[in-house]
Amino acid sequence: MAKNSAYRTNIIGAGEVGSAVTVEMDKNSIHKTNSIFWDTQGNDVIGATALPFYGAFVSEEKLQLFGDVSGKTMLEIGCGSGHSLQYLGERGASELWGTDISERQIEKAAQHLAASGLSAKFICSPMEEECGIPVDYFDFVYSVYAIGWTTDLEGTFSRIASYLKKDGVFIFSWSHPIHKCVAAENDMLAFKKCYFDESWYSVALGEGEITLSDRKLSTYVNALSKAGFVIEEMVEESDEDLLQSHDENSDFAKKAKMLPVTFVIKARKR
Repeated sequence: MAKNSAYRTNIIGAGEVGSAVTVEMDKNSIHKTNSIFWDTQGNDVIGATALPFYGAFVSEEKLQLFGDVSGKTMLEIGCGSGHSLQYLGERGASELWGTDISERQIEKAAQHLAASGLSAKFICSPMEEECGIPVDYFDFVYSVYAIGWTTDLEGTFSRIASYLKKDGVFIFSWSHPIHKCVAAENDMLAFKKCYFDESWYSVALGEGEITLSDRKLSTYVNALSKAGFVIEEMVEESDEDLLQSHDENSDFAKKAKMLPVTFVIKARKR
């Protein structure tokens, strides 16, 4: 994956984390880079986000986007360590499936569910690719802070639509694109990156490296429409109760009071 000389800020939380190097878009290289990161140190560096939380300051317990999941079939895209699957399994979901690009994450998920008295069917594959997931099968497909890792957003949404039954629901969360443009600096919020820049970049995190693209919100909305989804709800606001439970003097909490740091979309297959 050839790198050029264009550098830009990479923002996690409220501040800058190193410099991001613009790279050419190469699916295989991106998949390799990101799977190695999650196989070796992803949770140690980035941590893990799982239900009931959709991300910073947004929770399912407040939003109730799933509703009653008793007897429902569930597929998680980017299942990570399995805690979201556990959350839904303990609430009566009848069947749990999970996919992830990282073999190590799937191992963790299987071990975690087994320790919780639950089981799931797991598939290790990039979410963009055909990998044997049944079509017209699931009541819910969901993804908690994983969709943004795809190299083909429209293709991924089309696959997800194919997995769902008619009127099935797709729920996903990701870092809000405006959040990735703004950093806290000297008690102020400063734009550090162009919102419209969707180029691919690599950045060093810990001893590893990740490759991502910061897509516009309209890119997600339009890709959902093309895949045959109707958006039922979109959430951008931070939950006030969760904000109050956080260190209110932290730059991240101050930032979350001023602009969205996480977004969640609930969409239904036509």
